[in-house]
Amino acid sequence: MKPDVSLPAAASSPTLERIGRNARDCVRIDTRSLAVFRVFFGLLLLADVFLRSRNFSFYYTDDGVMPQSLAMEMTPDNAFSVFFLTSDPTLIAGLFVLQALVAIPLILGYKTRFATIAAFLFVISTDFHNPAVTSYADVLYRLMLFWAIFLPLGERWSIDAVHRDRASRASVSGVASALILGQMVYMYFLNGYHKTQDELWLTGEAAPKVLGLDDMTFLLAEYIREFPTLLQLGGLAWFYMLLLSPLLILLVGRPRMALVGMFLIGHFSFAITVRIGAFAFVAMAALILFLQAQFWDDGKRVLERLGIDHLRVRLLDRLSRLESVAAVVPRLEVDDERYRTVKSSVYTVGLALVVIATILVALVTHTPVGNFGPAETTADHADETMGKLNVDQPPWTVFAPTPRTTDRYYVFPAETADGDRIDVYNERPLTYDRPDEELQLQYDTYRERFYMNSVRRHASDDRQNGAHIELAEYYCTTWAEEHDVELERVNMYDVMEDITMDSITTPEDRDTSTRLLYRHGCGDTEPGEIQPPPDDE
Repeated sequence: MKPDVSLPAAASSPTLERIGRNARDCVRIDTRSLAVFRVFFGLLLLADVFLRSRNFSFYYTDDGVMPQSLAMEMTPDNAFSVFFLTSDPTLIAGLFVLQALVAIPLILGYKTRFATIAAFLFVISTDFHNPAVTSYADVLYRLMLFWAIFLPLGERWSIDAVHRDRASRASVSGVASALILGQMVYMYFLNGYHKTQDELWLTGEAAPKVLGLDDMTFLLAEYIREFPTLLQLGGLAWFYMLLLSPLLILLVGRPRMALVGMFLIGHFSFAITVRIGAFAFVAMAALILFLQAQFWDDGKRVLERLGIDHLRVRLLDRLSRLESVAAVVPRLEVDDERYRTVKSSVYTVGLALVVIATILVALVTHTPVGNFGPAETTADHADETMGKLNVDQPPWTVFAPTPRTTDRYYVFPAETADGDRIDVYNERPLTYDRPDEELQLQYDTYRERFYMNSVRRHASDDRQNGAHIELAEYYCTTWAEEHDVELERVNMYDVMEDITMDSITTPEDRDTSTRLLYRHGCGDTEPGEIQPPPDDE
């Protein structure tokens, strides 16, 4: 007879309870952090609409470089976008205004879940409206906003909190909180894993070379790149932080605060050196969710010791003014038990479906389980649906596995009807010299760099209908209106400068190469090669 080696119920139950309690604590989100996250994401939405509107006609109407037909070709079949319902510029502008207005109830926390859903639908619609200008910042923003739909963003410091007849919860912990925190950890760890495949990250040389890219660095990068050894150490630190990112969830209390602080410092350093859009700000806003009660309690004590706690009190007094705002805003609540039951059931089923789809896609993507037919078929359907809603996971290969070590600028030679040769992209006489000492200045906005990446990729793929063709035709049709001379043909070149450790700060010492991307004929003119000026030959 075999001895009974099972643990007594009295011994095993406390152990399981402790494990469960620790797991819940790891994914617990303080509702104050949720409130700050909500406000920051609402402000980011407002900022994004404002920044996109600077190039409204060029990027978001059929009169620009991204007609609706091309946008729909570049997105999944039946992709959801309210902008696909019309091509009228006035109506599209109206939808932009409506998107900005949606950010206001999100910031104030009024009907927060509906505001979050509306914001999410507008965000994915905008990204589908012109996929050529999107970046990892847009991907991270919409994914975090998607997971936020399942969280009580309006639990505290909101109009919804004032309208409720109960006290606000101190924190929330469950599947939804685990998903949104897990999104950040997944992004970090997967990016770190990709970077393990290239020696430049293992030796620390990646960071100095990336900071040597003039076409995507600005502000303090010019000064920081003068210290390559310091950059190497910083790059190695960031690399190992990415690999250790699961500790963002596994740690709690002050150890987690310290790690979150390190990630915040890392992203802030990116914000003041690398022109990659809003990625650093989206990531910093998302990291706020990892700050638990310990942070808020310690912060209060620090302010008291510094004698400036009155600032916190004053801020809370200002937040209390939400009561006067809430008094004039209708509650618009349905006081019916059946409605609440249906609402709760929809939430539960929706969250369950999302979890199942996420697990299936992850299994197929990262494990051998995906080789089994039924699992693979189901996961493909889930992945397709997620793609239509723009919530599928990208590979998160930011500067990975191999970081770009070539600077880049564009030259678009063009022949005019008068026989002149000019560079239409930089609006200058034709030359292949650098258009500016700071190459990032060749782009009017940071989204132009993402757009030019799409132009370059489409040209390299020899697409019959793509961003490169639309841009060339745009020059053909608008140049005469703006410069009183017609174009006969347009060529597209990119010029690359190889960055070495010795030429990070001296672009004149770099080896350069020129690559033809595309030849285009305006009107009935046949495409042809435009010869460079004698000095550049």
